[in-house]
Amino acid sequence: MLGTWLLYGAFVLVIGYALWLFYQAVYHRYLYMKLGRPAEKPLDIRQRLSELAAQGLGHSKLLKDRRSGIMHLIIFYGFIMLQFGALDLIYTGLSGGEPLPIPGYPVFGLSQEMTVLLVLLATGYAAYRRYGEKLKRLKRGWKPSLVVFFISLLMLSVLFSLGFHRVWMGHEASSYAPISSLVATVFEGLSPGTAKGLFYAAWWAHLLILLSFLVYIPQSKHYHIMTAPINIFLKRKEPVGRLSKLDLEDEDAESFGVGKIEDFTQKQMLDFYACVECGRCTNVCPASNTGKVLSPMHLIVKLRDHLTEKGAALTSKSPWAPAFAIPEGYPHRLSAGLEIEPHVPDAGSVTGIAATMNWHKGSWQPAEGKPEELSLIGDVMSEEEIWACTTCRNCEDQCPVGNEHVDKIIDLRRHLVLMEGSVPAEGQRAMQNIERQGNPWGISRNDRSKWVEEIGGIPVPTVKDNPAFDILYFVGSMGSYDNRTRKVSRALVRLMNEAGVNFAILGNEEKNSGDTPRRMGNEMLFQQLCMDNIAAMQKYGVKKIVTACPHTFNTLKNEYPEFGLEGVEVLHHTQLLDTLLQEGRLTPKHAVNERITYHDSCYLGRYNEVYEQPRNILRAIEGVELLEMERSRENGMCCGAGGGMMWMEETTGKRVGVARTEQALLTKPTIISSACPFCLTMLEDGTKEKEVEESVKARDIAEVLEQAVFGKETVKQPIAT
Repeated sequence: MLGTWLLYGAFVLVIGYALWLFYQAVYHRYLYMKLGRPAEKPLDIRQRLSELAAQGLGHSKLLKDRRSGIMHLIIFYGFIMLQFGALDLIYTGLSGGEPLPIPGYPVFGLSQEMTVLLVLLATGYAAYRRYGEKLKRLKRGWKPSLVVFFISLLMLSVLFSLGFHRVWMGHEASSYAPISSLVATVFEGLSPGTAKGLFYAAWWAHLLILLSFLVYIPQSKHYHIMTAPINIFLKRKEPVGRLSKLDLEDEDAESFGVGKIEDFTQKQMLDFYACVECGRCTNVCPASNTGKVLSPMHLIVKLRDHLTEKGAALTSKSPWAPAFAIPEGYPHRLSAGLEIEPHVPDAGSVTGIAATMNWHKGSWQPAEGKPEELSLIGDVMSEEEIWACTTCRNCEDQCPVGNEHVDKIIDLRRHLVLMEGSVPAEGQRAMQNIERQGNPWGISRNDRSKWVEEIGGIPVPTVKDNPAFDILYFVGSMGSYDNRTRKVSRALVRLMNEAGVNFAILGNEEKNSGDTPRRMGNEMLFQQLCMDNIAAMQKYGVKKIVTACPHTFNTLKNEYPEFGLEGVEVLHHTQLLDTLLQEGRLTPKHAVNERITYHDSCYLGRYNEVYEQPRNILRAIEGVELLEMERSRENGMCCGAGGGMMWMEETTGKRVGVARTEQALLTKPTIISSACPFCLTMLEDGTKEKEVEESVKARDIAEVLEQAVFGKETVKQPIAT
């Protein structure tokens, strides 16, 4: 009897102490997040629950990598099922050997043993992925491997507990308990007393491992078990990638953007703790894949480490539980002067992340100092990292826990631009030109509609010439000034005229859409351009807009409404052209005998889910053989021009545009098509660098369709420059 009470007492003490440590670790991190700015509260509960079910329970994002997705699915649901087994095992130990009185217990026992086996196999595969396949995106070392040992030992403790219990109770081997029966067979010579002692040894081992894992979870990347569902539930529901609006007239604002960790919102900080360090984001990042220092995974990890260390200093609450077990050390900070290795593609690929991963492993180390004295920009995030992002959102599309990376980088850029005036020289020049002349080249704003005079007399009325227009064609800076993109403008207006579309342009009243300044952090310039364009559109009663630039399309469609553009339908030119083909208003009469691969623009595809319309257009053209790149649609690789990178030079690694061109060339095309002036420029530059420009042409979808509708000779007609 005394032994039973001692067992109960020890059980209660161990459980109570573990729960207290777990509470401390969670609560202290909650206090760190409270240092951030308050975030908006969700209202659309039903939609959020639906997405949580799809991503959390359905593993929709995890299954983008099918093998690791299935592995995680087994471990996830295995752990849920095994909690019932854990309750049964705990009850068995506390009751002196009697299991829970569950109806159909043999079937329940079989399900538990099979689940344990599956979880062990999945855990073994996880170890193989990390140390056998040596996936570049996965970290190696004792910390990333600790969970493998936790899970494996936890499963083995279950099997040994069940096996010793069978010997203790004298149970015969059973097909309903195949694994524990095998264990019992191995130890069948033990006396009942010895088997009982070994059962309780395995029972306590199981309990202590389980509780140790519980305490470890919030202190590690496995905190995502708790934070990921909350993060997915609280994820922003406005159009993806929409940037937050800054109140530039707030007289109480001490600064704009993010200059210290506390400037992030509490929701952004939740992202830090939701990260599972799976590396999927870095594995698809165009910067990481071409030898730049930016890694989306390390962006989140470094911000998490800095928040934890600075939060502990500001709140005087240790992040570790028990605190005495882990002595206070130096905070992490960037090592100065560490150069990134030369970019080396992975075997059988044109890209690779090894150089980026190695740079972060060597550059993020504990160093002397106090965390509250470290500069967020400089000591935690380098400016080189901040300016390497193309804002393509491939990282966010791949993230299984709903993290958003781009908004954090833009917030850091906003601080650099608005508070410190720190911008790469080429980017500064482009923004100054946009501010002075409304375009990145600094060409006179009065020449914005000059392209109309140089397209061979094709009618292009302005809103003043045709006040009863149905569609406003927002030409954009590239379509108005860039000699190459003017050919796309020409093709589009010719097709619209052929289809009888009643359109007009703003002419010299049009200004840059503001996408480039906003993605580069110059919110003030963006808002000026935005309000000027909206005023012009409202002046002429615009109800429908078409544009050939996905960046302009996204900005007009998803960001202008927040500033007053209401009741206006915005179309990308591929959407309009696809509709005109379906309605029979355009007829491709001429065959285009080409092998064409289509490159998905990030701002058209991932930002706005326009994938089929460009392909529909190509499928409608006789002679076209449509080829798909390995990375296409939602996983298409960026061309490298987004986020203001169109106007800045890449100084390390391989050029992103060249890497994307090499991926396209693997399909052996005769034409690389796109539906974005930035992409067109980067891909055309890529074909020149690869010295294939004579055999492989870069063409916009509108140009290909123009050739199909009017004949080949029209696309060769030169444009005056």
